[in-house]
Amino acid sequence: MEDEHTAELFAGVDALLAQAAARLPDAAERQRLRQAAGLSPQQVATALQTTPDLVEAWEAGLTEPPAAQRAAYARLLDGLLAQERARHTTGNTSAAPSPHDHTNATPTPPAASPAPAPTPSAPPARAPKPHTASPAASGKEFPAGPLAVLAHTGALTAHLADGTTHECPADTLVDLLHWALQAGLGQPKLSTYDRPADPLVVLTSSAADYLGLPLKLDDRARLRLPDDHPVIADLARDGWNLSRSGFGSWARIYQKPEPKRRRCIQMAILPWGALSDGGWNTPGDLTPSALARWLGTYADRVLTPCGSTAVCGQQLMTALRPPTRPARSADGTWHGEKNPAGLWQPLDPAPPEAHDEHPLAQGRDPLDALDEEAWDWQRPLTPDEELTYPYVVGIDINFAFAAAASSAVVGMNAPPEHTTRPVFDPKVPGSWYCDLSHVDHDPRLPSPFTPSGQPPTGPAWYATPTLAYAAELGADIEPLEAYLRHDSSRYFDPWYKHLRDAYLATMEDLGITPDMSPTAFLTAMRNLHTADPAVRALLAAIKATSKGGIGKLRAGPRDPRRAPYTPWPALNTPTWRPDLRAVIISRTRVNTHRKMRKTAQLTGRYPLAVLSDCVIYPAHEPTALDVVPHGDSGTGVSGAFRLGVTPGWVKEEGTRTIDWYQQILDDGANPARYVKDITT
Repeated sequence: MEDEHTAELFAGVDALLAQAAARLPDAAERQRLRQAAGLSPQQVATALQTTPDLVEAWEAGLTEPPAAQRAAYARLLDGLLAQERARHTTGNTSAAPSPHDHTNATPTPPAASPAPAPTPSAPPARAPKPHTASPAASGKEFPAGPLAVLAHTGALTAHLADGTTHECPADTLVDLLHWALQAGLGQPKLSTYDRPADPLVVLTSSAADYLGLPLKLDDRARLRLPDDHPVIADLARDGWNLSRSGFGSWARIYQKPEPKRRRCIQMAILPWGALSDGGWNTPGDLTPSALARWLGTYADRVLTPCGSTAVCGQQLMTALRPPTRPARSADGTWHGEKNPAGLWQPLDPAPPEAHDEHPLAQGRDPLDALDEEAWDWQRPLTPDEELTYPYVVGIDINFAFAAAASSAVVGMNAPPEHTTRPVFDPKVPGSWYCDLSHVDHDPRLPSPFTPSGQPPTGPAWYATPTLAYAAELGADIEPLEAYLRHDSSRYFDPWYKHLRDAYLATMEDLGITPDMSPTAFLTAMRNLHTADPAVRALLAAIKATSKGGIGKLRAGPRDPRRAPYTPWPALNTPTWRPDLRAVIISRTRVNTHRKMRKTAQLTGRYPLAVLSDCVIYPAHEPTALDVVPHGDSGTGVSGAFRLGVTPGWVKEEGTRTIDWYQQILDDGANPARYVKDITT
């Protein structure tokens, strides 16, 4: 008589025999047979009690049918092939191929067959569109475009963003600066009250060496040229000044401006690491001409590079919402006045908002600090159901933090007002001290109120969006005190739209568009690693500009020699605003939690782990199609996670087995940190 272990082994063998008996044709043939019979994915899905998206996934080779549907699916395909053979025989055509001889089959699609779903080949990546820097190409304001990449090969040559090259007559750095001012380099302003961008001059190793610059910086602490270097002395003799950061890998060099003309040059020194870190990481094999075109595309879509991608993200905020605007005086003369749409003065944060190294944080209880950060949460599998899933699937939210910045109402230029026992107003940005420990918490979901995902245990400081969401969940909101900002606006709207357009244009260069079906989108994303490395690097730079710009709102000190709790340079900039960053992160967390709840309502599944903008779910099949809910038409459901390139929607981050998840959890790590497929 069989024992339980033997019976289990026999059951596994029987399952393998059933799978071998239910052999399936290759993916492309499955689609051809369905289309030849005039059947839609919805019809097949209804017959097999599955979804149209999974039928398309089987046909695209993204996944295979589970045992419950495999035999029935094989029966359907064999039947369709038999019918096709009968039609061909009746019409005196050559016999159809054997059901499993698909290698030599010659498909004959019907005359009116629908467009086939994408097969898992590389997406039709395109090179970035040729750079046409507005009037630059037409010879108007900036005929040479935004920048020049300089290289020395027998002569000093300037490679421009439009692909042309020009000889540069400079023999010294001072000569080069004067040439750059006369060469027609620059870029038009990005907003009404902005100013045109300064010319960018990029020096390759050969150009830097030719102009007398060392190929390596000896000052490894400050990463800048020594103040007594002969090149800096030459600049000073000619009336040139350096910004406070000195002559480093990114240097701003300027003279006193002339009437209606700014005299300033931005320089990037490649051998000093200008484009090998700081979020850039450009492909190392780009020629000077290709690099000029690459940087020109970034300049065209974002702004002329002026430092790390984080610096560019911060500068883009200022360019789109300048701190001043022109105004006419009573006597008819023009002067600059404060722009109410911009951030025009540095502000001290409220005490709970201050960075841990800020002077206001000295002596502060850590529990009295505003802790609006991204999630880092994981939980064990529930033994009754989740342990039975064979896979886990990670989904990643596209452009999550930038999307959360859109429509965010934030404080502007007035200092925060302290008040006790205020009435909560979800329309007023600020930091509120409130007890949310009484709010009901489902342990299958991370708490939306804390970065750890664990429910709060007492009063804490929260940004307005977090408390507004608690009210949405039905909680009674009774703040004990608050720091409020009644001068407010949707400051980030133009910044988000500008970066969104840059991101979508670059994704389109990679062959990925918002109108793709979920299946086609997943196929294209899985093959993204085969696309042009330069375009992928451009996409990464745009994403880094978004995240880095938000990070700059709360930039900490960088000088290791600085005394504790003393000010650092970033505090003197109007865009050092930790309260604005807190609003964005709070909205990101709230938006994600809302989608988790909707997804649970539709699918009955709950997240297993979250890290920042990546969420892991249990899955029956190794594809995001099994996780993300969809309607009868196969499209996404509003309010839940949706597959697609649109900011705020999701892509597949990676798939693993349920045993892998348990092992990472047993090791004390967050599986969401490691689920990413390294090929995407």
